[in-house]
Amino acid sequence: MQLLRAILTPLVAAAVLATAAPLVQAQNRGDDTLLEMHQAFRKGDRKKLEQLLPAARGHALEPWAAYWELKLRLGEASPAEIQAFLKRYAGTYQEDRLRNDWLLLLGQRRDWSQFAEQHPSYRMSDDKEVRCYALLIDTLKGTAPATAADEVRRNWYAQRDGDDGCTHAAGELYSYKQLTTHDVWRKARLAVEANRVRSARAAVEIVSPESSAQVKELMDSPTKYLQARGKVRQELVTLALIKLAQGDADNAATQLDNKWSVHLSPEERNWVWGVIGKQAAQRLSSDAVTYFGNVTKDSDLTDDLLGWKARAALRAGQWKVVRKTVEAMGDDARRDSTWVYWHAKAVLNGKPSDAERAEARQALESIASPKGFYEQLALEELGQRVVVPPAPAPLTAEEKAAARANPALNRALYAILLGIRGEGVREWNYATNLHTPGGMSERELLAAADFACQREVWDRCINTSERTKTVIDVNQRFPMPFRNTVVERAQGIGLDPAYVYGLIRQESRFIMDARSHVGASGLMQVMPATARWTAKKIGLTGFTPDQISDRDTNITIGTAYLKLALDDFAGSMPLAAAAYNAGPGRPRNWRNGPVLDAAIWAENVPFAETRDYVKKVLANTTNYAALLTGQPQSLRSRLGTVGPRDAASPVANADLP
Repeated sequence: MQLLRAILTPLVAAAVLATAAPLVQAQNRGDDTLLEMHQAFRKGDRKKLEQLLPAARGHALEPWAAYWELKLRLGEASPAEIQAFLKRYAGTYQEDRLRNDWLLLLGQRRDWSQFAEQHPSYRMSDDKEVRCYALLIDTLKGTAPATAADEVRRNWYAQRDGDDGCTHAAGELYSYKQLTTHDVWRKARLAVEANRVRSARAAVEIVSPESSAQVKELMDSPTKYLQARGKVRQELVTLALIKLAQGDADNAATQLDNKWSVHLSPEERNWVWGVIGKQAAQRLSSDAVTYFGNVTKDSDLTDDLLGWKARAALRAGQWKVVRKTVEAMGDDARRDSTWVYWHAKAVLNGKPSDAERAEARQALESIASPKGFYEQLALEELGQRVVVPPAPAPLTAEEKAAARANPALNRALYAILLGIRGEGVREWNYATNLHTPGGMSERELLAAADFACQREVWDRCINTSERTKTVIDVNQRFPMPFRNTVVERAQGIGLDPAYVYGLIRQESRFIMDARSHVGASGLMQVMPATARWTAKKIGLTGFTPDQISDRDTNITIGTAYLKLALDDFAGSMPLAAAAYNAGPGRPRNWRNGPVLDAAIWAENVPFAETRDYVKKVLANTTNYAALLTGQPQSLRSRLGTVGPRDAASPVANADLP
């Protein structure tokens, strides 16, 4: 409890408890009650929450306790009771969180008058479903902005599940002829691609209610559906081919070529060829280029499909196709550093005019920085190296004091250190990003990050500092906890300490008790079976699985496994990082094919999580190397090339799990 007490100074405690009951107890006395209530909330135990709430009055986390209790019975609570909560906890995350929940409920009930009354007080404004309801109400009132239909469509397309808000708004706007039939069928396609049956059916019901039952049929067995049908809506054929392509791209290509192509519009054919090409690209098949070559109009494809077309072209060395494909993407995608970099490279790999060369250089300059993977590669294309950027001006005592006095930040840290991490992270993010429009200023972000750093809550330290745009505090963004242990252990087994730090930062953000959804634990997110195998491999006697959460043991086993993976992949950092994340079997397959620049190889990793992971670990590593050595660093030198294993080289660790 010392850590918890250290967070709250008497002044801050008073601020935190300003909305609490008059009888204020010591901050740590109700901790057990809060933890018990948290468990009751997760189990949906309304009775227990009601019984325990009085004991939570006066606790620093009372707003959470009250939120949990009311949230579980929100559908039955009276407006007066809800208003009393909003008034009691005014200005807090919990007030805005409950208002968000209530707005969703009012929208589902079609209680537009109460919704319109409450919505102006909603500060977060980050819920797409709530936004769709609000835009629909404005449309009904005749006060909607000219962009309302576009915004509803964009939010609807972005939602994977068939949530009521945007689905209902889309249906209403369709009836008002503000969304087209084509808009709705595109949503159905996106839902089928995402394997979301409910969302696909909800979209089809808007434009063709009599066809909605067929959606489940074609999702369950697209081949059977296509074989059994004679005359059928071309839109449903499109959906069935999309679903078929996900499991058997080659069969879908044959079906499209031999039977269904003439029944579809050019736009529908292009979309289906795009999905078939994407599936082939994710298998790293050379057929992907052929399939994408059947697309006659790139603008018919989504940015996601265009991304896979560009990746397949990169893998095949087709720079003209890369350039053309990126130019067909939407504005947001073209501004992403990934496609800024590859478009510039595609231009420079052609026969650019002086003007094109200058434009490509300008594009690289626009993203060049130490911040991330492509930003670092852009620096190197411009002849520079990654160095430690100049530190921002030191925080003043007043700036630090303001962060320490922020009630929401204090509640968030209290919750995190108490073990209620999910709630603490959400409140912290709200305080830094959403409480005021645009979030905290850069100096406020640095001060909040410093507050988290001082309390060794490293994930909030890093994530908050990463939001600054004009300055970079590398000590906040790339902290080095447990430096002696990590450096000594890494160097002792021949590992670059920067690589170890780069991996830990991505794996756990230095959260000691981190545990993934698949059971990986600790700083280096080690799986129990992997830990047992590694302990045996390195002769760590007496190892038991419960030791994985011990810091030093976790580092010992994690670094040993990383070294074994690195040896297995002949020192390739990208391949070893992929093996650490996805298991060694997958990158052993992914490396087959042409010898590639490792940046192209990494961009073609089929799993989005692993693709992102490899790039971030390598970029982290380069920054940590600059910090540890004080010397300019090269990301490209850590990438090298990736290709098939040399048949003459012995397999280092064939049984690597």
